[in-house]
Amino acid sequence: MADEIENEEKETSDEATDPPTRGGGRSLMLAFVSVVVLLETAMFFFLVPSADEVSALAEARLISSVQQDEDADNEQAVEKDLVKEFNLGMYGETFSPRGTERVYRVEIDLFGTCRQKNLPKMESEFAEKQGRLRHEIRMKVRNSELSELEENNLGLLQRRILTTCNHLLEDDLLLSIGFKSYELTEQ
Repeated sequence: MADEIENEEKETSDEATDPPTRGGGRSLMLAFVSVVVLLETAMFFFLVPSADEVSALAEARLISSVQQDEDADNEQAVEKDLVKEFNLGMYGETFSPRGTERVYRVEIDLFGTCRQKNLPKMESEFAEKQGRLRHEIRMKVRNSELSELEENNLGLLQRRILTTCNHLLEDDLLLSIGFKSYELTEQ
């Protein structure tokens, strides 16, 4: 036990002769904190964009977003305004023009044009009113004069059929009328 007491006295005497090291730990800690603050400050100045850069980037993103929306809207508008053909059917009429005793036969295959956005409505109305439309088209052909039925004078017949069809439909869905095939023969 005496040895233990001597060892303790030696340790306390060694501690008394060592200079205090408290200030060294603080200066090391202060240096570490200073380096961290300096690194954060440098990163802020070099890596974080300025307010002008942030606003320019936001403006560029906004402009590209608006342009993409406009392009999508324009594509949809263009698709809706595309003109599509609609089959109005084949017609074969035998008739005798006014003022003659000759008999003629007209065979026509008609189509109409309408906007793509109106195509579903045109299909439903045509299915609903097909009999009336076919009757009126036949009447226009029968009541035409022979000079109107010649191939170079079909414009008047086209306009009459277009007006009649649009009159029978709820809206003016048809833009024009055309002939896929047309034949006028004397019998």
